[in-house]
Amino acid sequence: MNIERYSRQILYKNIGEDGQRKLLDSTVLIVGVGALGSVSSEMLTRLGIGKLILIDRDYVELSNLQRQTLYTEKDVNDQKPKAIAAFEHLKEIREDLDIEVHVNHVDALFLESLVKEHDVDLILDGTDNFETRLLINDVSYKHDIPWVHAAVIESSYVSAPFTKDSPCYRCIMPVLPSNTLTCDTAGVISPAVHTAVSIQVTTAIKLLVGEPFNKHYMTFGDLWSGEHSRIAFDNIKNKDCETCVHENYPSYNDNHQALSLCGRDTVQIYDDNITYDFALQTAKRVGDVKETPYFIEFYYDDYRIVVFKNGRMLIHGLNKEDKARTIVAQLFG
Repeated sequence: MNIERYSRQILYKNIGEDGQRKLLDSTVLIVGVGALGSVSSEMLTRLGIGKLILIDRDYVELSNLQRQTLYTEKDVNDQKPKAIAAFEHLKEIREDLDIEVHVNHVDALFLESLVKEHDVDLILDGTDNFETRLLINDVSYKHDIPWVHAAVIESSYVSAPFTKDSPCYRCIMPVLPSNTLTCDTAGVISPAVHTAVSIQVTTAIKLLVGEPFNKHYMTFGDLWSGEHSRIAFDNIKNKDCETCVHENYPSYNDNHQALSLCGRDTVQIYDDNITYDFALQTAKRVGDVKETPYFIEFYYDDYRIVVFKNGRMLIHGLNKEDKARTIVAQLFG
C-alpha cells in the first residue's frame, strides 16, 4: 500500500490503514459513466478502489462536457465511447488501477454475468432511467450485493443505499421526491451532479470499510433553493414487493429490443439478427459511411444512425420506438 498517496485519507479516523486496505481490496461496478458515473469513477480511482468495472452504451458528445468532468473536447472530436474515454483518463490518474470497461447496453443476464465473474462488492448507479435502476436492484438483491442509487435533475439531487437489511428500490419508488420534469426538458447543473455523487461515494466508502448501517437514509435536496433533507426508510418495505419479499426479480423478464434514451431524442435498437458487418454493407448501399474504431455512422432519411461492433444501434433524431422499428425494417428487411 502506498502510504504517502493515501496519507490524508488514512489520517481520517473513520478509515485509517485498515479501512484503506479494504478499499484497495474492493471491486466496484458502475452502471453508466455519464454525469454521475464519470464523477464517481474518478472519486473512487483517487481514493484507492482496487478494481473498477464500468459499463456504458454511449459516446462522448459536446453537450456532455458541461457536467461530465472526466471528459475533454478531444474525446468529443474522436467520437470516443464514454467507457473507453473513462478508461484512458482514469489510468492517467492512477496507473495501478485495475479497470475493465464494456461498451454495451445493460440487461439482467449481462449484469449478472459480471457480478458472478468478478465477485463484485458494490454497485453504483450512474444511470438516467427507472428501468435500469430496477434492473440493478433485482440483480443486487438476488446476489446480495449492496448498491447505491443517485439521481439529479435541474438543481436537485437524491441518493440512497440499498442492502439486504433494507427495503429495496422497488419498495421506495412511491415515496421518492416527486418530479414530473424529465432530463430532456428541464436540464441539470453540474453542482447537483457533484453533490449527488459526493453523498453516493461517501456511502460507498462506509459500506466498503464495514461501517454498520443502523438506519438507511434517503438524502435529497435542491441546491438552488438551499433545501436539504433526509428520511429513514427502513420501515417502509412493501409486503407485496416482487424483489425483496417474493424474490421473483421481474426485471429478468424484461427484453427491450427498442428503448428511447432519456434526453437524447434517440432510440436504441438491439436486434440479434443484425450483425456489424451486415449493417456496414447496408450503410454503404445507402450512402457515405464514417468508420471509427468503435462504430460506424451514416444517415438515412435525415436520421443519423450509429451501429456499434455488437450490432447495437442508436437512431438519432426521433423518440418514438415504433418509428425506429420501422426504419430498421426499411433498412435491413
